Amino acid sequence: MSEHATPRFARKMNLNDWLTYLESLHPKTIALGLDRIEMVKQQLGLQPDFPIITVGGTNGKGSVCAMLESILHAAGYKVGCYTSPHLLHYNERVRIGKQQASDAELCTSFEKIEQARNDIPLTYFEFGTLAAMQCFIQHQVDIAILEVGLGGRLDAVNVFDTDCAVVASVDIDHTDYLGETREQIAFEKAGIFRPGRVAIFADDDVPQAIREHARQVGAELWCIGGEFCFREHQGQWDYSGKAGTRTALPHPALRGAFQLHNACAALAALDALQDKLSVSIDAVRRGLAEVRLPGRFQVVPGRPMLILDVAHNPHAARALAKNLATLPSCPMTFAVFAMLGDKDIAGVASTLDPFIDTWLVASLGGKRGASFEDQARILAQCDVRGAIQVFDDVAKAISFVYNVASENDRIVAFGSFYTVAEAMKAKGLSVT
Repeated sequence: MSEHATPRFARKMNLNDWLTYLESLHPKTIALGLDRIEMVKQQLGLQPDFPIITVGGTNGKGSVCAMLESILHAAGYKVGCYTSPHLLHYNERVRIGKQQASDAELCTSFEKIEQARNDIPLTYFEFGTLAAMQCFIQHQVDIAILEVGLGGRLDAVNVFDTDCAVVASVDIDHTDYLGETREQIAFEKAGIFRPGRVAIFADDDVPQAIREHARQVGAELWCIGGEFCFREHQGQWDYSGKAGTRTALPHPALRGAFQLHNACAALAALDALQDKLSVSIDAVRRGLAEVRLPGRFQVVPGRPMLILDVAHNPHAARALAKNLATLPSCPMTFAVFAMLGDKDIAGVASTLDPFIDTWLVASLGGKRGASFEDQARILAQCDVRGAIQVFDDVAKAISFVYNVASENDRIVAFGSFYTVAEAMKAKGLSVT
């Protein structure tokens, strides 16, 4: 028995107890590799008998997962969806039939994993991945959607074979783990491809590593602009793919200039699995119209306008900038800005600089959080045009901006999932 197993016998552990315990188990927050989780998976006997769609990408993977979940739910399937990170509550990561898993079933899953792992060290994310699959098997879902946590090749979700792999985009992020070039990162993301299965790529610029890895493993590669595409017209859009054309589709309820790429990826994945999962055009339309995903260019009702966006790398910042450019002009745009210290703060700030009049820079807690001093220094080095003010935390920045902004101004809270989560808490918002 592991020396770490003792706490679970001391008393009945609630979900918060378990999450605190899991955070303490492994010396590294991120430990890539599949050997450890594969051993525990075998000990647990986790052998899903339903189709799996695995979704990766630098950005956009959460949107693709949400659209797939919404469309398949509208088609009448019981869908298991595992995503990360969460905003307010861990349960957001594990959904069955669009309902969050309960504290009780997550705790039960964690305890089974703890008993099975013996002395095998698992990270927080690896525990969560196994727990999600246990829940999906227990609920006998019709299909599971798994979002890659980091990279793909060595990510925990890759321990489960996929029936269709989706890579939404490839850009520079997590260079300490995935490589410093787009080709190196593309290779890691292509690691979710499987022989004889369809691999979807939804970025207009296809890295050679994507094509080469698909060829080497024997995956059938479908790329946007080639095997599938879209065309906008008169407020609607048409999708064309290997299984035919779907016309007069509504724009996804998720706002943003790149969401049609993500929607295309979702529909291509459905094409790939059409023999296993029949989806009507009505289900596609309803799913696109009803999809929800907090924190992705989320406009909160009220005045002044509040926009929440988890943009935390230059690629996502470019998407946010493009979306802001489509909005009507306003007297002032305030940025509630906080990032993790291991992210490209200068790249994100420089990209959004033309759209920001005042930077309200806040510290993020935790080991990875950047202090307001460090962030303000980087913004000054970037010579941002807007004034810079600093705050101990996001909640104080939110409180301040609502006291100084007029009803016609705009507030954009971005830089990290943590930033959006703290802004949501400060405003009393929920994820539903």
